[in-house]
Amino acid sequence: MNIKILIVDDELSMREFLSILLEREGYQVTAAGSAEEALALLDGNLFDLVISDVQMPGLGGIELLARIKATSPETGVLMITAFSAAEQAVEAMKLGAYDYIAKPFKIEEIKQLVRNALEKQGLKRENTLLKQHVLEKDNFCGIIGASPKMREIFALIQKVAPSSSSVMVLGESGTGKELVARAIHANSLRKDKPFVAVNCGAIPESLIESELFGHKKGAFTGAVSDRPGLFEQAEGGTLFLDEIGELPLLMQTKLLRVLQEKEFRRVGDSVVRKSDVRILTATNRDLDGKVKDGGFREDLFYRINVVQIILPPLRERIEDIPHLVVSFYRKFSTAAHSGEVITPVALKTLMNYSFPGNVRELENIVERSLIMDQTMISEKNLPKQVASGSSPCLCTEVEIPEEGLSLELLLDDLEKRYLLKALERTNGAKKKAAGLLGMSFRSFRYRLAKFGLDTDEE
Repeated sequence: MNIKILIVDDELSMREFLSILLEREGYQVTAAGSAEEALALLDGNLFDLVISDVQMPGLGGIELLARIKATSPETGVLMITAFSAAEQAVEAMKLGAYDYIAKPFKIEEIKQLVRNALEKQGLKRENTLLKQHVLEKDNFCGIIGASPKMREIFALIQKVAPSSSSVMVLGESGTGKELVARAIHANSLRKDKPFVAVNCGAIPESLIESELFGHKKGAFTGAVSDRPGLFEQAEGGTLFLDEIGELPLLMQTKLLRVLQEKEFRRVGDSVVRKSDVRILTATNRDLDGKVKDGGFREDLFYRINVVQIILPPLRERIEDIPHLVVSFYRKFSTAAHSGEVITPVALKTLMNYSFPGNVRELENIVERSLIMDQTMISEKNLPKQVASGSSPCLCTEVEIPEEGLSLELLLDDLEKRYLLKALERTNGAKKKAAGLLGMSFRSFRYRLAKFGLDTDEE
């Protein structure tokens, strides 16, 4: 037995009595004659249990208890009080003491109380270790998930990673598509080579070719020097093309050629360069629909869609929410905390919420809550729409009039109203408005143009 107990009492006789009693039980005992001496011992040592008198000259037992719980919350504390000090005993319990015992006490009584306190501390420690083990066990290359759906995805990643096949990751915004791409790279034979990610919807159309393939000095206004593109930067490794559905048709054609021929030219250059890059793509768009509408090349679609990984939205794997909350708590909290990180009510509220923004929204909620309170995520710090269980929706009830309706016109009208509302909310800032609606700037401008609205770039 290697259990350490610290006894704090200003009476020498009580210190000696408890020391002899507990050493006979097999514990390692250290004694301090004051709270100040005890704090000095606690600064350099870890004790499983502290047994302290309440009434002591100088710093009292209640103050000592508060300091112990602030700096070492995993340490158990047992208080010794005078028989008539009921109020102090209640205060001690509120501050986190395991229990208290009133003088005079029986030997068997104190021995049993110590055993119970140590057993509870042992269970707490095991629970903390178990949580840590579960979190590590359910962390696959930075992706947190214990649900069956995520287990299937982890297995699929491990299966496809060693190959050179192109993989398309599908999922709603905020589900973690780039994390999946990074996990594929990390488990591939290219893991020691670069991983380069680019959001195809975030680059102006006029610069996409230069970004991907590079350019030669003087190729266009502003090209003051030779510049390698992302394909060269990712040579031997992995290039992740996020929001691939936003790629213009002309660039789709050029990308297809690179994938087929394994070679490319920088803009304005005649030199042909070889390319050894694995392509991973992601989208939250309906690419099948875009292919049918002529907005995405069918041959390119089949070239990049060899293996498909479909990420479920968070509302379809709510059992992962507690694990994600703990992970984000550790990421954002600056407080030392070994107990529960979220109140039961707050956790239940989160698990009943639909999360239209998925894992990214949950991360933001945890970060926001911890700005308000660094110690615990509670229901009082949750955003209003989460606390009320509501999320943005188009309507609460769907009805079709007897004479019928034009669904296309109805959806167009609804889309136009949301576009204008987003512009109104952001005072005409199109990039911010696009972000509010969860779409790329290019896609936002395209939709504005569809309705004949102003599309001049900001």
